[in-house]
Amino acid sequence: MSTKPISTAAFGDKTGRDWAGWLAFLERIGARDLSHTQIAEKVAATGDASPWWAQSITVAFEQHIGRRKPGQRNSGAFEVSANRTVAEDRTSLFARVAAHLGAAKSLGDVAVGSDARTSITPKRSYWRATLADGSTVQLAAEPKGDGKTMLNVTHMKLGAEADVARWRAFWKDELGKF
Repeated sequence: MSTKPISTAAFGDKTGRDWAGWLAFLERIGARDLSHTQIAEKVAATGDASPWWAQSITVAFEQHIGRRKPGQRNSGAFEVSANRTVAEDRTSLFARVAAHLGAAKSLGDVAVGSDARTSITPKRSYWRATLADGSTVQLAAEPKGDGKTMLNVTHMKLGAEADVARWRAFWKDELGKF
């Protein structure tokens, strides 16, 4: 299972300019020769896109021209996310998830570093760790109402595109345990 490119379908509704319009604009300003930051700034400066939408448009453009692959960050590293909503309150679910992950000496076949930690804010509960391969994991638990909680894991700083599918499968399996 590969990571999908950014969907451009909502650009028209959210910015008043469809993907073809953004492509024409980006070609007109010479975006192929600009950095990610420069492109996003120019998109936002049009007044048609919020900073968040400017980032989405910029990433879509970078994927369109082959500068960035789906799942790849501006740094060149890859990341993958997976989520699951569970019919359980955040406090008890997060306690179970944190205990499960905290007891793990490794995730997949990669050792968990000694920096594994949790934190809780009014909106989310987090479990974070660095793995022996230098990648980092952040799991967030967020209440969704009606006694449900969404678990969202983001695995960052993956070294290669091939790691994305492997880790996506691993995290979907792990989240399926809850």
